[in-house]
Amino acid sequence: MSIDMEQFKITFVEESLEGLDTMESVLLDMHPGEADAEAIDNIFRAAHSIKGGAATFGLGDIANFTHVVETLLDEVRNGDRDITQEAIVLFLSSVDCIREMLSADQNDEAIDQGRIEEVKAGLDKMLGSEQESEPASTENNETVSDIPSNQENGWRVIFKPFPGMLRTGNDVVRMFRELAELGEFNAAVNADSLPPLIDMDPEEAYLNWQITLRGEIDKAQISEIFEWVEDDCELEILPLADGNAETVATGVTNNDSTEKNQPVDLQVANPPPERRAAEDRRQEGDRRQPARKASPPESSSIRVGIDKIDDLINMVGELVITQSMLGQLGGDFDMSRVERLNDGLSELERNTRELQESVMRIRMLPISFAFNRFPRMVHDLSAKLDKKIELTMSGEQTELDKTVMEKIGDPLVHLVRNSIDHGIETPEARKAAGKPETGVVNLNAYHQGGNIIIEITDDGAGLNHEKILAKAIERGLVGANEELPEEKVYELLFEPGFSTADVVSDVSGRGVGMDVVKRNIMALGGGVDVKSVPGEGSTFTIRLPLTLAILDGQLVRVGDNTYIIPLVSIVESLLVDQKNVNEIAGKAEVYQLRSDYLPIIRLYEVFDVEPDRRSLDDGLLVVVEGDGKKGGLLVDELLGQQQVVIKSLETNFRRVEGLSGATILGDGTVALIVDVAGVVRLSRDDGRGSNEQIVAA
Repeated sequence: MSIDMEQFKITFVEESLEGLDTMESVLLDMHPGEADAEAIDNIFRAAHSIKGGAATFGLGDIANFTHVVETLLDEVRNGDRDITQEAIVLFLSSVDCIREMLSADQNDEAIDQGRIEEVKAGLDKMLGSEQESEPASTENNETVSDIPSNQENGWRVIFKPFPGMLRTGNDVVRMFRELAELGEFNAAVNADSLPPLIDMDPEEAYLNWQITLRGEIDKAQISEIFEWVEDDCELEILPLADGNAETVATGVTNNDSTEKNQPVDLQVANPPPERRAAEDRRQEGDRRQPARKASPPESSSIRVGIDKIDDLINMVGELVITQSMLGQLGGDFDMSRVERLNDGLSELERNTRELQESVMRIRMLPISFAFNRFPRMVHDLSAKLDKKIELTMSGEQTELDKTVMEKIGDPLVHLVRNSIDHGIETPEARKAAGKPETGVVNLNAYHQGGNIIIEITDDGAGLNHEKILAKAIERGLVGANEELPEEKVYELLFEPGFSTADVVSDVSGRGVGMDVVKRNIMALGGGVDVKSVPGEGSTFTIRLPLTLAILDGQLVRVGDNTYIIPLVSIVESLLVDQKNVNEIAGKAEVYQLRSDYLPIIRLYEVFDVEPDRRSLDDGLLVVVEGDGKKGGLLVDELLGQQQVVIKSLETNFRRVEGLSGATILGDGTVALIVDVAGVVRLSRDDGRGSNEQIVAA
């Protein structure tokens, strides 16, 4: 029975990436000459698991690379090698290389082979592999043949797999084929444990073998072939000089059965060419062969705590009980049971709400998953920029929807890089300013209402208000004599192509990114604010919804159509007072609300539907804010508020400007969810009445 290993490969990659994260975290906390035994054990186990798994799935390049890393770590673990700064840097580079190779295999991408070979050469140099490969330098090294080839010139191997060995993906024929490449190969199989055919499990190992291998062969070469199964079998490797060698060749073992213990021609030495070619491709991890490529690991699965699963199971149980009760009521229903029916429906509503909350909790992950990438990044950038920087993190256990977390990663990276490059000064400059030489970058996350707040704070030089304004005037973004409040000046940082850097570097300063940061955050329904004190530092605050799957909305009616406006975008609702309405140039209408003038956006014009009334007299205005701009949406009626499940229009229909999705209401009708920022933008672009692609629900 052939086993499709691709079904296990995704899990292997996910666990390998977690192992690499562990290695990176431990290495970043490690100091030269102060290696903690438990820490070394942790990263050794991670490397060992990656190596074994890579070999199982035919990723020979990764297995060979990781084998050298594991060997070095084993020497450190055994006290034969000191941990130095050079070793820490090299191990960190190795983590990067393994991660790149895993990603390349998953996504069918090219790798930077030169970089990987450079790191591999550094590992080999540290290990001294070139010298160790020579016979003269093998003394006192147990990894090379500790029992030299003897006068019989060969070895006797007793190989007894444990029953579950095949389930790990190991292939006996493949191992024997590699043994046959070392020398003259003969094997005898012992089938005493083979059950009747009807009782056989095709994934269980029932056979064991005695093998003779003749030739000038080091024991280490044989051990390396069995290295991947060393914990899943009984294995003895003995020199032929110990006797009993010939019994292997003739199939005679400790029992007298000759029927079950016959020499077996495994056709190892000369398999069919097409089979050997296919095996070679698999063994070498040839990414050019057609294969199913898994989705990127971060989006393929989610790890859930058992407590969340237990809550979900309990909620389903409650739902089943309620359903059973309602089913009994419906059997012989009469008006005397109305009260019990209402109680049952209330119970059903409560159970459904709790079930929904339990399901949503499954998608929630601690934001530490996003924060964990930054210690390494700060470590590398501080060395590159010759700065001393300490990274502190708080609120790592604050939970966020997995989808939101995946999409916020890149904006966070850009903001942290900016804090390091532009915010934190050099040690000399900090010392001259009376500050500690080491700058601090802090990442903090916490819940606030239905949002998560992420703060990136540094104690650097702060933002240069005058320099930003001068650059904006130079680019024509503001007038030469125009006065802007501080928060408006800082908003200029998010204009496309805006940069105040005097020198362009590969870290930042090209004016590419901050506008993308804001656009990505806004696309998630969030926002970003900036505060800064010259000489003391800056804080970038990101506000995001906890989830993208469900939102709290205000239902409004325009004519015969129902729309949903996200509650987080609504400032207030009011009746239109005609005396506060003004027209600009006979076209645009604005409403004076206290000290603000809001553009009036007639939703029936934006969505091309027929309203109850077109006059503003006694009309309802919903004041909303999106993309930093306010506006008043004219609607016919305010309906109720409720949580709605968002359905993607782009997936099920097509992208529609001014709408972020749709949902199905309790009566089965479809309601469109208003993209407030998009509607405000449409109105500013004079897009009223031109959106004919929108189909009324």
